[in-house]
Amino acid sequence: MTKIINYKTNKVIIEDENLSLKELVEKAVKNNISLAYANLYKANLENANLENANLENANLCDANLEYAYLENNISLAYANLYKANLKDANLENANLENAKLLYANLQDVDLYNANLFNANLYAANLKNANLKNTDLENAYLQNANLQNAYLENAYLEYANLENANLKGANLKYANLTDAYLENANLENANLEYANLSKINI
Repeated sequence: MTKIINYKTNKVIIEDENLSLKELVEKAVKNNISLAYANLYKANLENANLENANLENANLCDANLEYAYLENNISLAYANLYKANLKDANLENANLENAKLLYANLQDVDLYNANLFNANLYAANLKNANLKNTDLENAYLQNANLQNAYLENAYLEYANLENANLKGANLKYANLTDAYLENANLENANLEYANLSKINI
């Protein structure tokens, strides 16, 4: 029997004896069943369609979400995505406010217009990521790899980018007011029209 447990209440959210975990998750999403606080530790959700899902506070540590469809207002607020693999995932318009993405693989991910306010992206891999119009206010990006990331018009006010790799990143029109950039690598980064007032270098 495949089942998904709410780790806060220890109650079953959904179960089915004939479906894989990925299929069960997709079934829950399709039927508008909330997966808030779902325990999906190490779940293999590669290519899963999770559009509009409610995964707030979900445990997705070490989960495989490569190529997953996570756009259209999916909520991953406060979710734990420690070391999760989100390579090439589509997170356009996703809500990741206060999400924990430490050491997560976000290479080539599409986070256009996503909300990452106060998210923890310590040492995350965001190489080549699309972060255009993304809200990264107060985000923790220390030691993150943002090489060649597309951050045009991104909102990075008060973001911590200490030791971050921004080599070749496009920060055109980005708002970096009060951002912390000590020891950040800005080699060949495009800072045209970026707001750099009160930055800490």
